[in-house]
Amino acid sequence: MLKNNFIQDIYDQAQNYLNKDIKICGWVSNIRDLGGVKFVLLRDRTGILQLVFKKGITPDEEIMKSKDLVKESVICIDGVLTEGKSSLKYEVQVKKLNILNKPYEPIPLDPDTSTDAQINVRLDYRWLDVRNRKISSIFVFESWVAKNFRDYLTEKGFVEIFTPKIVSTGTEGGAEVFPVIYFGKEAYLAQSPQFYKQLAVISGLERVFEIGPVFRAEASHTVRHLAEFHGLDFEMGYINNVNDVMDTVEGFFRRMVEKSKKDELIKQVREFFSLDVSIPEKVPRIPIREAYKILEKYDKHLPYGSDLDTESERILGEYAKKEYNSDFVFVTEYPWKVRPFYTMRKEDDDQWTYGFDLLFRGLEVATGSQREHRYDMLIKNLKDKGLDDKKFKFYLDFFKDGTPPHGGVGLGLERIVKQFLNLDNVREARFLPRDTERITP
Repeated sequence: MLKNNFIQDIYDQAQNYLNKDIKICGWVSNIRDLGGVKFVLLRDRTGILQLVFKKGITPDEEIMKSKDLVKESVICIDGVLTEGKSSLKYEVQVKKLNILNKPYEPIPLDPDTSTDAQINVRLDYRWLDVRNRKISSIFVFESWVAKNFRDYLTEKGFVEIFTPKIVSTGTEGGAEVFPVIYFGKEAYLAQSPQFYKQLAVISGLERVFEIGPVFRAEASHTVRHLAEFHGLDFEMGYINNVNDVMDTVEGFFRRMVEKSKKDELIKQVREFFSLDVSIPEKVPRIPIREAYKILEKYDKHLPYGSDLDTESERILGEYAKKEYNSDFVFVTEYPWKVRPFYTMRKEDDDQWTYGFDLLFRGLEVATGSQREHRYDMLIKNLKDKGLDDKKFKFYLDFFKDGTPPHGGVGLGLERIVKQFLNLDNVREARFLPRDTERITP
């Protein structure tokens, strides 16, 4: 049975439907039986519509059918749209009821109040949790973010690519990988599409992007980490310097902030979440050595040359908001010792790099850099990291036949959604999250 309309369509085009026959489908959210009249609230992801079963309007056999309704029954109805007499602006006088399905047992989680439950309970019954319109709006928004990423880069001449997720070696050269058996050989789930993005640039595609799954075997029990997430990645050739990459990242977020205020595709999201995000004309870019000094003023003491920890990111986020009225801040020129071997090092001091992070409300949501494109320097970088260059032969071979200067970034889709919507836990932004404990549903 084809569902022709969402409830929001009925509201948006009410003048075309008013006092006319309509068909609408959804889940039963609530039932009130007052004897001579029964009110049923019908829910779909876009809204709530009141159905009225009333003697003299609804045929007797349809009223009898309605006695079988329970919460979360799946139904379609035919009826006449009229102006409502309650807080809901419109209602439907039911003429025909078709019960498609009913729960087989008492529901373990009420969708309308699922947000009151603990996150683990919600995830155990995710199919019920997502029927809650506030929760479903998170995934409407997530889809919208991915669409904007795709549209933005396509308009800038980028080509979407689709890279392998079974790889022969870890991208970062570390241990945070999931091993898999691949036809009797050991392989790994991809930590990122990094090597293949670079191959695509070197292949002559020049500007590429991908939206795809990323796997990290980090035994992290935080509200920021997932073992599987979706990455928004791009790589661009013929850059002048790393600022070209940061400019492109900044342009993406500026586009999202502006469109979030008016795009009809996420009208539902604005019902439940404030999308008020501050982005100045120029997002501040702070070298990490300056960031160490800023942190000292907040009594946060990081060893010189170390990576930022969670508290440092939070403090720098607060600093950017206070000093620049910006929810975003780039931290640049990261130490070489905390960056992957393919990151380009600064010419004047090779202990620092052209690597950056973007913090969004105090959480890292993007990591990028200018990449090292010179074959001999890549060999040196691998050795300096204590890595065996023979294990990276397939990657190094890309760079023997003419490689343009290039750079790129990897963004975490779920982290972007978490920060934009001010969610407490990144698991809320993943439809079916995977972490150290969870592999079902």
